[in-house]
Amino acid sequence: MDKNSKIYVAGHRGLVGSALVKVLNQAGFLNVIGRTHSEMDLANQRDVIHFFESEKPDYVFLAAAKVGGIHANNTYPAEFIFSNLQIQNNIIDASYRYGVKKLCFLGSSCIYPKFAKQPMDEGQLLEGKLEPTNEPYAVAKIAGIVMCQSYNRQYGTDYISVMPTNLYGPGDNYHPENSHVLPALIRRFHEAKAQNLSEVVIWGTGNPLREFLYSEDMARACLFLMQNYDVKGDPKGGEHVNVGSGIEVSIRELAETVKTVVGYTGNLTFDLTKPDGTPRKLLDVSKLHRMGWKHEVELKEGVTRAYQDFLEKQRN
Repeated sequence: MDKNSKIYVAGHRGLVGSALVKVLNQAGFLNVIGRTHSEMDLANQRDVIHFFESEKPDYVFLAAAKVGGIHANNTYPAEFIFSNLQIQNNIIDASYRYGVKKLCFLGSSCIYPKFAKQPMDEGQLLEGKLEPTNEPYAVAKIAGIVMCQSYNRQYGTDYISVMPTNLYGPGDNYHPENSHVLPALIRRFHEAKAQNLSEVVIWGTGNPLREFLYSEDMARACLFLMQNYDVKGDPKGGEHVNVGSGIEVSIRELAETVKTVVGYTGNLTFDLTKPDGTPRKLLDVSKLHRMGWKHEVELKEGVTRAYQDFLEKQRN
């Protein structure tokens, strides 16, 4: 990638997209472009074709997607599969038609089977049934992987796919009802501190293990892979790559970390009548480590940065 190359970040205002813009700029890539939804509807093929025809980007990071928690996935399954298929189909095909040199498609760890062996390596894709609550979203992401591989095989393109673990950081969603676990905990401990509540109650035992990666680390991994992972000429179209920290923490440890960062001094209580969910969910990132990339931001530092972002949003 040349420093003067035109780089399009689809979803440049999102959690990963905004981190990508920041990391690219820091690395000296200053010709980075994006479009808001009001400027271009990525689900509209005509809009996307017009953009690629006029801008002709050299490289594309496909970080745009319709995302949400369990409630949103259960309530709007048709929207999740339809919108995500439209977005990725339009961008991947337009990238081919207008000569994009390389594309990075961002997926999700939910592509793996519900009962995949832990840690989950790339070879477990399509080896079992998906988690029903987010199956439409997962199927769309799997289709994106296969579409990139298919274009590579048929047209000789160099489109790579990356599958991130649980991400967090600046620009995250802190909504009280549909945010993910880490930003949800930040909000809950902050509000408990502000309201001087005596305790914060967490569902389950606190024993389930999860993996987290700071959004700017994810962006750095994407840039690293765009510069170092070449799938062009692979007869199978190239395998996707897991991206994570390779470190797991219990929900209890996560809650204790957030409590410390926020400065909440009340009690942490676990409601044992509530379900724990999946006992363990960890990506096998040995493939990425062998290439020479590892994360930089450890959990406590990342949570501290995320909390500062939350406070800034509260002030604004």
